Amino acid sequence: MISGNDLKNIGFTEGKALGLALELVEQNYSHLTFDDKLTLLKQILNNPSSFINDAVLAPIATELLKPADETIALHAEGKSYQIYGAEAIEQGALQQMETAMKLPVTVAGALMPDAHQGYGLPIGGVLATNNAVIPYGVGVDIGCRMCMTLYNMPPGILEEKKEDFKKLLINNTQFGRSTFKKPKDHAIFERREFSELQIVREMKDRAWQQIGSSGGGNHFVEFGIVEMRSAINEYNLVPGKYVAVLSHSGSRGLGANIAGYYTKVAMDICKLPQEAKHLAWLDLDTEAGQEYWLAMNLAGDYASACHHQIHERMAIGLRETPLAMIENHHNFAWKEKDTHGNEIIVHRKGATPAGKGVLGIIPGSMATPGFIVRGKGLAESINSASHGAGRTMSRTKAKQSILPGHVNKFLKEAGVELIGSGLDEAPMAYKDIHQVMNYQKELVEVLGSFMPKIVRMCGDEKFQEVD
Repeated sequence: MISGNDLKNIGFTEGKALGLALELVEQNYSHLTFDDKLTLLKQILNNPSSFINDAVLAPIATELLKPADETIALHAEGKSYQIYGAEAIEQGALQQMETAMKLPVTVAGALMPDAHQGYGLPIGGVLATNNAVIPYGVGVDIGCRMCMTLYNMPPGILEEKKEDFKKLLINNTQFGRSTFKKPKDHAIFERREFSELQIVREMKDRAWQQIGSSGGGNHFVEFGIVEMRSAINEYNLVPGKYVAVLSHSGSRGLGANIAGYYTKVAMDICKLPQEAKHLAWLDLDTEAGQEYWLAMNLAGDYASACHHQIHERMAIGLRETPLAMIENHHNFAWKEKDTHGNEIIVHRKGATPAGKGVLGIIPGSMATPGFIVRGKGLAESINSASHGAGRTMSRTKAKQSILPGHVNKFLKEAGVELIGSGLDEAPMAYKDIHQVMNYQKELVEVLGSFMPKIVRMCGDEKFQEVD
């Protein structure tokens, strides 16, 4: 069989014509030798007009005869943007943000102190655009979120009945490819998007199978102790210590497939220079833009539904009613207003909404504290804050350089029991959460802290590689 590289070697370029050539020739001319197939394709490439009426090969010729798409030029100078904790942010993330600030649709931007390099927009990047949504500016795990429930239980119970709490996590959570044998139904599956949008319709069965479960990687469900420093009047929470459940996960396969599909659509429509190609956008006045917006919001609501089912299972197991639930999501785009009252599309790829008075959760790592915060609504940050500590080393580097014994010692000193996880999630693979919080004092007010005590991540064995 011929390959894409074979076609590139005879003059085809990456694009629809190359894909059609591979598909149609193998489907209709499989009886030809390899060399004869290439000869035929060379003829089409060199003289596509001769094949415009061919019953089989016309689609290739038609695509080759189309005028080349013009690349959308970036602005020579990018807009200025605020950086929080610049000295702790790697150069790759800074370069990605500078590229994003040169997009013609960009209005404003900010980089959070947990930022590190990603695809397109850096993780920890906030980008405001004019009537345009960037699928990779939202991210692959659409609507990934934090969710916490607090209980009026004595904190000492987590140590006294540790084995019971571990069993509760094991019996009531699923990660990665594992799902519940009998998933709970949810009203979200009645949403019209599941019938009206093709990519969503195709994912409905898988979404039903995965509801209430968590992803792999840095996703977790854990018991810990909250220490409230300030009252949260919305929930009548007074200062003191509480047992809490904290979960971190997103929209599972549903969000990933939506992201992949609409990123390809955006890149086909919006041709950008190589360094900016993952920042391809969809105009919200177009059908594709509206479709993505509906699908993205569905994925965000689905992620919320997953968390609510996780916390429902935990509440039933605890035989307790939560005092409060605090949640926020990242990897999303919102319609907001700038300081002049104009509507902007705010992408927060790994950033927490921190509008004035907005509650949020900023976690640390499996053995360091997280924080309950209230946003201060700083315009320069585009009403945002970090979504965590942020990685200080790649997953590959963490696996190569961190020893299980060092992690076990760290966990023991922190008083943390860990169920599952790879070395890529070790606490030393992350930035110092206290330093990160110090960089964003003007962005959020800290209301309380959360210290993990019993943590479950993907897999049931520590430091085993899992799918």
